[in-house]
Amino acid sequence: MTKVLIVAGTHSGCGKTLTSLALMAALVRRGLVVQAFKVGPDFIDPGHHAAVTGRPSHTLDGWMTGRKAVQDIFLRHTVHAAVRPDVAVVEGVMGLYDGASGSGDAGSTAEIAKWLDAPVLLVADARSMARSAAALVSGYTAFDDALTFAGVVFNRVGSENHRALLAESMATYCPSVRLAGCLPRDEALSVPSRHLGLMTADDHPLAAPRLEGMANWVEGGVDVPGLLSLLPSLHPGLPEEPRERPVRARIGVARDAAFCFYYEDNLRLLQEAGAELCFFSPLADAELPAGLDGLYLGGGYPELHARQLAGNIEMRHAVREFSESGRPVYAECGGFMYLMRELRTAEGETVPMCGCFAMRCRMDERFRALGYREVNTMAPSILGPAWTVARGHEFHYSYVAEQDPSALAVYKVKDRRDWLGQSEGFVHRNTLGSYVHLHFASNPAVAEAFVEACVRGSRG
Repeated sequence: MTKVLIVAGTHSGCGKTLTSLALMAALVRRGLVVQAFKVGPDFIDPGHHAAVTGRPSHTLDGWMTGRKAVQDIFLRHTVHAAVRPDVAVVEGVMGLYDGASGSGDAGSTAEIAKWLDAPVLLVADARSMARSAAALVSGYTAFDDALTFAGVVFNRVGSENHRALLAESMATYCPSVRLAGCLPRDEALSVPSRHLGLMTADDHPLAAPRLEGMANWVEGGVDVPGLLSLLPSLHPGLPEEPRERPVRARIGVARDAAFCFYYEDNLRLLQEAGAELCFFSPLADAELPAGLDGLYLGGGYPELHARQLAGNIEMRHAVREFSESGRPVYAECGGFMYLMRELRTAEGETVPMCGCFAMRCRMDERFRALGYREVNTMAPSILGPAWTVARGHEFHYSYVAEQDPSALAVYKVKDRRDWLGQSEGFVHRNTLGSYVHLHFASNPAVAEAFVEACVRGSRG
């Protein structure tokens, strides 16, 4: 039976991701099958999860998809999986109670923990704290009595004396909260960061020696067998019957170091709608896969690979010709940038892109957008009829410096509070590009509509 654990933090930067990865590495080293999940609109952490566990990591986001979809995704990849995991580890987002609202659970790790009825392992940065650490833990564990806690792990513990002080304070002031472990400072294990967060698994792969070091680090400070023994087990379920879907369309999916931001369940929903996914690399491949009916270009870091993308003239021309043929192309954020005429990097270098849109984009030194988004289509598109609604997230430093007068903006966009005035969801022929990353589980009809558009396109 599958055991389940939520790894949450007191705040961003407390060591939650490193602790999650190290715990996964230790469990895998023990011969266990581990299924990872990530709370929140994150693409980078799931890539590292997959590198550690050998299984795709899946996104759980209450604001984007709602309770039913979250529970369906979780159960689909645990008790209903063909190869059921021994342990499901869910890495939280930001602080335990942080999400889309300052007055409610929406989008938070706490919300997911309650929906899954799963215990929380709280990770706290104990630097420069001793007795105060108990006050911190007391506040977090008493804040919402609907949550259960598997314990607390103190990170960045400086010495054996520091560890003893933390243990003493917990025994005195939080005797009902299990001290699951104390982890020493070891900055050498951290994954390097850059402007949009951690470096991706493509650009900074977790080599075997680092994984071994992570496993040793967590095993040295946490009683892993003791922690596992306290975790609840999910009731076993029968594997879901395979959904026999005849292939109706071949969709090319750009996937390499420049384009690696995809929700795994977006890809699954396209397959369930009848798509055969054909992965290709705009960085390395000279041509598109044969016989494609549509293209899907996800986000990533095209700005970091701008010269190489520009230098692959054959691929740029192939993508533009595909778009000009009228066959469906859907692009998000980095993929959208790739479809523009030019990209100006943060260093001031301007390089050509595909030219599907007569737009120019530039990198900025600050966020141009950050937050949850709901889109409503104001006209029919490859994503469905007018007034199709879907939810997602926006996070980028680049911006459109020159618009394309021939492109129609079909998205009406709002954040979690109100409608925004920005132009979004640009359509030219059957190509749709946007800075918004949509989660198709927020409206599975979007995946169906895109596949159907590809089918119609293949019929001429």
